[in-house]
Parts: sequence; structure tokens; C-alpha cells
Amino acid sequence: MRISYASVPGDGDGNEDLAASGPDWAFVLDGATARDTDSGCRHGVRWFVATLAAALAGEMAPARHASPADALGEALERTRAAHDSCDLANPDSPSSTVAMVRRADPGLEYLVLADSAVLLPEAGGEVTVITDDRLHHLPGGRPYSGELVRAARNSPDGFWVAGARPEAARHAVTGTAHPPGLRFALLTDGCTRLVEHYGQSWPDVWLHLEKRGPESLIAWVRERERADGQVSPGRGKRHDDATALVGAFALAPECRASN
Repeated sequence: MRISYASVPGDGDGNEDLAASGPDWAFVLDGATARDTDSGCRHGVRWFVATLAAALAGEMAPARHASPADALGEALERTRAAHDSCDLANPDSPSSTVAMVRRADPGLEYLVLADSAVLLPEAGGEVTVITDDRLHHLPGGRPYSGELVRAARNSPDGFWVAGARPEAARHAVTGTAHPPGLRFALLTDGCTRLVEHYGQSWPDVWLHLEKRGPESLIAWVRERERADGQVSPGRGKRHDDATALVGAFALAPECRASN
């Protein structure tokens, strides 16, 4: 197993992203809550992300749950219980995207909820990208109003995100893949904008991660943002929190042959 990651805050009051990994699992979270709005939570979004991460790490052993979605659902239940006196009926309660993988010999299980991504390399240089793009297909086109997002969050006709409703885990994008060497990458939307807004290709992003590492990828994002000079799409700030994790759960064939 080999895992490396980097997480760099954007222009906000602190980093609301978080990355974690274990012997046969890894995930990234990207916290979110409405700006300048009462969320009903006395703790805040960074507390929510840290609490969810701790709960999810505790649930990720394959022997504990049949699937990553089951693990996420239980972690959301535990996080909900930890809120104490917060108003969890508030539609602006803190939430988070999730991108995660778990080794399941002979393959790799993945889960994506909201706008983070899982990258899986293929033989020949292509890359399969697992995303959950429901947030990008709300009616009316961007920029979305706060009222529209509030109404669409965690609803069958809208999009799902990890928050106060544990059943969101059942609506995640899930599957099993067999990438060479069980290699993968996990990116929050602070990094996926290299493709989505700045025109890079997914194979280029994957190659950069493998050759130069997560810190260099985030530096590439910042370089493009500074050159663009505009605020981040839909965020009202130039730099968003950015997290990239790249790893492998099996040695590449050439490494095994040399042992």
C-alpha cells in the first residue's frame, strides 16, 4: 500500500476539506454550509467534517460493513447523534461531499456523494472518472439561488450530500473497479476545476499526480486560478479549499517482479 495526499486551504476562514486513509481504504471530505446563514448547528462545518471523518474511519474495515455505503450511513448516524442540541431540521445544516475507496479483493469499491471525484487509471493511459454530477443539473442553470439549492438538497429530484440525513448514503454513486495495481486518486472540487473550468484533461491530471504528487497538483490549480484572476465559480472567492489524494493498494507488476 502507498498513499500520499495534500490539502491546502482557500480564501475562507480555515480548511473545510479533510483526507484520511487506512490499510485498505481512503477518503476525502469537502465540507459545505451556506454562507452568512444560520445553519442551526452550534459547532460549525469544520467540526462536522472532523466528526464525520472520525466516525467514517471507524466504520471502514471491510469486516464491519457489506459496502462503503453501509459504512457511510452508519458514520452519518453517529455524527448525527454527536450534534447534541443542534437544529438538524434546518436545511442549511453543515454537510460534506464524500469520495472514498475500499479494497475488496480482487478489486476496489468506490463511493462518490456530491461534487468530489474518484480517478481510476486504465491500461493504455486512459482514466475512468467517477463523479456525482446531480448538483450541476438543477433547473434554471447557474448561478443557482440559495433557495433553489436549499430545496434541492437531499431530495429525490435534486442532489444528495452527507449531512443530517443518513439515508443520503444510499443515494451515493457506487461500484467496483479493477484498476491496474489497484491505483486511484481522490479529489475535492478545489482540484477537479483543472478539468471542469480550466480545460485540462483527466489523463493529464492523473499523470501529474503520479509523477509530481498531490502538492504539485494543488500548486498547478493555484497557478491557473491566479492567471485567471476571477473568483471561483459559484464560490465568491478566487481560491477554494483543495485536497488531492493518490494511492495504490497493490504493488505494480514491475515492483513485484523485482522483489
